[in-house]
Amino acid sequence: MSKTYPALTRRALIAKFALGAAVLTWAPLALVHWQQHIRVEHVTIPPEANPSSPAIRLAQLSDLHVANSSDVRRLERAVEMTRALQPDAIVLTGDYVWRATGHMDLVTPLLARLEAPLGVYAVLGNHDIWVDRDAVTQGLEEAGVRVLINKGVILEQGDASVYLGGLDDGWVGRPDLDQALADHNGDQPVVLLFHEPDLGHDLVTEGRVWLQLSGHTHGGQVRIPGYGAPILPEYGRQYEQGLYRVGPGWIYVNRGLGTTMVPVRFYAPPEITLLELYPNQPGAKTT
Repeated sequence: MSKTYPALTRRALIAKFALGAAVLTWAPLALVHWQQHIRVEHVTIPPEANPSSPAIRLAQLSDLHVANSSDVRRLERAVEMTRALQPDAIVLTGDYVWRATGHMDLVTPLLARLEAPLGVYAVLGNHDIWVDRDAVTQGLEEAGVRVLINKGVILEQGDASVYLGGLDDGWVGRPDLDQALADHNGDQPVVLLFHEPDLGHDLVTEGRVWLQLSGHTHGGQVRIPGYGAPILPEYGRQYEQGLYRVGPGWIYVNRGLGTTMVPVRFYAPPEITLLELYPNQPGAKTT
């Protein structure tokens, strides 16, 4: 016996149509909003490391691009999440502002909350220099961040140690690896902070750098599933996001926290990276 169903009233039809329209309108927006949630990426280098050996834990932040109250709230959240990770050291790989020098006044008090036993270190990105190199550097230093422009320092944690070097921006600055490694005695693997990932390819391939930490790409900021990022910046098209094996070493690209041009991320969520480095492993190279 066939079932009969009551006819939909005009009001019910309108309600169903409105619900469908709302879903089609708001579901993509909700997905984009979800993609703004900060993700902590846990990375071990080398990946085959023996976890019983000594390690140094680095937290990496990049591409803050603070320009408004929404960016400030995101950075506040990222700072608290980074503190909760309790890393041995914190590194910042450039692009703290986007267009205005005054935006550094929003960044400085938040970065001042970052602290780690082995210190907080930074390099500059192309936007920092385009806006005002001196103002950004001063803001970082006022926050207690040590700016490594063609400089380096030894980080030691128990029996583990690395030489942390930083280069000036590769696009619009004057990077000098020889100067950055001037204090390196050859005993520690070199971890290099360098904003643009592609520009460090030769340095890692040649074995002068064990691990390069970069940002710059935002992971494409918008990625299409099954295709990838339709737009990537200059010097960020070979290494887009995540960890890459490059010759005898590694390049890691952090997706960053902020955005440029359009304030949207899609399948490229904001990132904090927690890196566990095992420099005593056979794959750890020294220069």
